[in-house]
Amino acid sequence: MQTKRPNWLRVKLPQGKEYHRLKTILRSANLHTVCEEAICPNIGECFGQGTATFLILGDVCTRRCNFCAVTKGHPSTLDEDEPERIARVVKQIGLQHVVITSVTRDDLPDGGAKIYARTIRNIRTYNSTCTIEVLIPDFKGSEETLEIVLKEYPDILNHNLETVPRLYPDVRLQADYEFSLSLLEKVNVIHPGCITKSGLILGMGEEYDEIIDVMKDLREVDCDILTIGQYLSPGKEYIPIKRYYHPEEFKRLKYEGEKMGFKHVESGPLVRSSYHAAAQFNFV
Repeated sequence: MQTKRPNWLRVKLPQGKEYHRLKTILRSANLHTVCEEAICPNIGECFGQGTATFLILGDVCTRRCNFCAVTKGHPSTLDEDEPERIARVVKQIGLQHVVITSVTRDDLPDGGAKIYARTIRNIRTYNSTCTIEVLIPDFKGSEETLEIVLKEYPDILNHNLETVPRLYPDVRLQADYEFSLSLLEKVNVIHPGCITKSGLILGMGEEYDEIIDVMKDLREVDCDILTIGQYLSPGKEYIPIKRYYHPEEFKRLKYEGEKMGFKHVESGPLVRSSYHAAAQFNFV
């Protein structure tokens, strides 16, 4: 187990006029971002560029993944006005590409899919040229629930596998690798024009061959975009970091992914699902 964080993982504290402007806008609209809730290391850079990943369905997750800093527990009732407020803020900030994600809401019959759909519709009402990426939970493998989101034709549908199948019982306790993989496959059947995307975080005990196998699985279901980043433990109660990957190793995985046929691979120590999301869309 490696405990000392290498130099290439050190980032500046978030600051600057645009960073504070965005935080003020989000607070005044009572909105959450995964950037803040998940303690993303890129928050300063992204907020500084006027970009954010909105977190819908509240800020409390019903699942207890052992790598994620988002609050776990019993969520509050749905905020029916949330889609409208997000759409207004997207217009206020002037976003040309927006990412919408959520906590997992296993307490809801549709997993929150209708709120996703309304959020997409509202954003398009206020911002007709804005492209929309949704980063969704697994919806317990329900094709009917997935269809609710896809009927609104998001430009990109992202669902992260996060890690290799062997580690799911430790990392994603209530998730199922095959469910997640089949969800991405169903997207291409229900909405063939939608770009699909997934992500991995490394450093929780996976082997190199296992990473390659997951990448192959994603290409088997015709996944278009892949993000690969370094796991950074949020605290002592989470899964410890087993290994730090060198930037050259991330470059090698990018090369391997491009050879497999991914349309774009974003691979690096600080890469997260929504990092450079607008630029990724332009690559495809």
